[in-house]
Amino acid sequence: MIEFGHLSHVGLRRELNEDTYYGDASLGLWLVADGMGGHEFGEVASAVARETIVDKVREGKSLVDSIRIADEEIIRHSRMRTEGLPMGTTVAAAKVNGNRFEVAWVGDSRVYLWNGQLCQLSQDHSYVQELIDQGAITAEQARSHPHRNVVTQALGVTDPQSMRIGSAKGTLTPGMQLLLCSDGLTEEVTDASIAAVLGRSELTAQECVDHRVLAALDQGGADNVTVIIVRAR
Repeated sequence: MIEFGHLSHVGLRRELNEDTYYGDASLGLWLVADGMGGHEFGEVASAVARETIVDKVREGKSLVDSIRIADEEIIRHSRMRTEGLPMGTTVAAAKVNGNRFEVAWVGDSRVYLWNGQLCQLSQDHSYVQELIDQGAITAEQARSHPHRNVVTQALGVTDPQSMRIGSAKGTLTPGMQLLLCSDGLTEEVTDASIAAVLGRSELTAQECVDHRVLAALDQGGADNVTVIIVRAR
């Protein structure tokens, strides 16, 4: 049995919500895509990613292959436009089949696992993550770094030959939860705050989602924020 909650909010400083998401327990698929605001039609790119991934997973393709095809589809859409400018999106997706799960991502939208403690399954494709990996800055310093929003991989804008789709697999047993989100959540809310809410077993998945989106807004809501929580029961 799967229970899930979902919510997307434009935030307090943006006029357009370029995030999109999808959730379907019967298909066992959930995803969050964050259209890149620095490129035209970020909302189009995120929607193309969503529709393509859903269609390809329904056809039986793997999560990673579906994301790769979505990248090709976004590039094709970009070339059809007269402006000729690229459009891009991040994506974080989860596929659950029985008690097994697979997650895949590109960019800085994230996937977390709650199994009594919070574990970040995804690793950001971002400039500050590269600095963290090099030991140049700490994770705490990354939160306020002036280039913290610079992604190094995104669908539609990264050379397909250089695209690195992150992935991970695991077991999802009763009580465990997956959280997928755009960086509108993680820019405003700490991992400790996320963990504190996921640990509250009296809350429904939807109530946990609502709490985290409201927390992001309370902290400033500088970006679109999208959160999905998938809970095994």
